[in-house]
Amino acid sequence: MFKSNVMVNAKLTDSKEVKQRFMGRALELAELGRGLTAPNPYVGAVIVKKGKVVGEGFHRKAGSRHAEIAALKQAGTKARGATLYVTLEPCCHTGRTGPCTEAIISAGITEVFYAAKDPNPKVNGKGAKALRQAGIVVHAGPMRAEAESLNEIYLNRFHGDRPFVILKTAQTLDGRIACANGRSQWISSSKSLQLAHRLRAEVDAVVLGSRAVELDNPQLTVRRVKGANPYRIILSTDANLSPKLRLISENRDRKTIIATSKQNLPEKLRNEAGLISWTVKKDTSGLNLVDFLIKARGFGINSILVEGGGQLATSFLKAGLVDKHVIIIAPLTLGAGIEAIGDLTSKDIGEAITYKQSRFTPIGQDILFSGYPQPRVLGK
Repeated sequence: MFKSNVMVNAKLTDSKEVKQRFMGRALELAELGRGLTAPNPYVGAVIVKKGKVVGEGFHRKAGSRHAEIAALKQAGTKARGATLYVTLEPCCHTGRTGPCTEAIISAGITEVFYAAKDPNPKVNGKGAKALRQAGIVVHAGPMRAEAESLNEIYLNRFHGDRPFVILKTAQTLDGRIACANGRSQWISSSKSLQLAHRLRAEVDAVVLGSRAVELDNPQLTVRRVKGANPYRIILSTDANLSPKLRLISENRDRKTIIATSKQNLPEKLRNEAGLISWTVKKDTSGLNLVDFLIKARGFGINSILVEGGGQLATSFLKAGLVDKHVIIIAPLTLGAGIEAIGDLTSKDIGEAITYKQSRFTPIGQDILFSGYPQPRVLGK
């Protein structure tokens, strides 16, 4: 387990700054589970007694002990009379593991701070209620926004009616994702490539258009970080794909899905072992993305990473179906090539897509942008 240097004067433990420091540590611990806990959330926990951390833990993977249990185990008898900081409301039901609330009560914890409420109907306030009924002082917060951002995919499962969609593009300074001949390897740096693999590990499925698959012949597996491979979905109106493509010929884990308007796959693909086929409605511009997302949610996919290419990215943005946009900007200028984003039919600057919570972060020699697209108002 992790040793923390967080230690403060016991007389100061009621201050907002100190509460944020301990909850910040819990959030750091939760991050260690990123990409490893699906379908469970990322959770970190810190137990504090007399201003000193006596126990820490985080949820490592589905089926393993929860963050609170790991922290209680490290704290041992020191947990009695202590305060627990946890990034998500403690669970009060039995799944693969027992209720965390019962363990917290049995350990003698006297005060609990949780950053974000768990919207799971099995919890959703019931965890906090169970603790209060046992005489424990319970507080919602601090750092709710940070905790909700950390678990945005998990929270969307209970608040949204479709998968959480992340659009990721790697582009040059002049907005190109590939040369005119279609070659794109490698626009971004090795650190940015590691980020791309981390994003794959965090989602249930990665989606590409058929042209991008034919040009790049990718694997779409998780290789540069720890994590499970996502489902790999090819959007193709006619499913006219070569069986030699790696997503088809190397489908050993049987996680490649072809979403097409055809009722049946072409004969050349029917004998390929493990291929999954979805029939998706077609509209004037190609496959209907709303119907596609409905199919994905029905299949059990709660998060999707759209990796390319430019036409597919444009379609998702134009349809207002992108929840989070991640752009890796490399210090390169091509001058000509394939655009990252095509025509969004914006007739005025006021019809441009705007973003909330926009952030620019250095990543190696590149710049990482992330933001949440806001609904456009057209025809102003």
